[in-house]
Amino acid sequence: MSVRKVLVLHGPNLNLLGRREPAVYGTTTLADIEARLQQRARAAAVELESFQSNAESALIDRVQRLFDEPVGFVILNPAAFTHTSVALRDALAAVAVPFIEVHLSNVFAREPFRQHSYFTDKAVGIVSGLGPAGYEAALDYALRALG
Repeated sequence: MSVRKVLVLHGPNLNLLGRREPAVYGTTTLADIEARLQQRARAAAVELESFQSNAESALIDRVQRLFDEPVGFVILNPAAFTHTSVALRDALAAVAVPFIEVHLSNVFAREPFRQHSYFTDKAVGIVSGLGPAGYEAALDYALRALG
């Protein structure tokens, strides 16, 4: 039986959503996104935890805790760490929890350096360019996967 808990990890600068480059990331705040996800998770009787950090080490530490505090699924927006963090990738590989990679903007229509991810080949899937609805699509998939 799978663990009926989803962990949503938000990388650097996502705490600035709603104020940061609204033309790219929109005006929805991280709190707004998390409230919508919580509502959907509660309706499905699934526990949902969100964690945001601007520090790579804090994200890695949270992922490593999955050995002792298991979850059934991870939704990951690594933000800028998408293009730089082999260490966060290694932590996710070590705990072997299925995850979906989420990006608010369409990273494939942006600068060339944003088009490479250290996570995509390990992810169950990727949602890119749907704004906040991308998190909801990822959660819907995770809820189906958890049964």
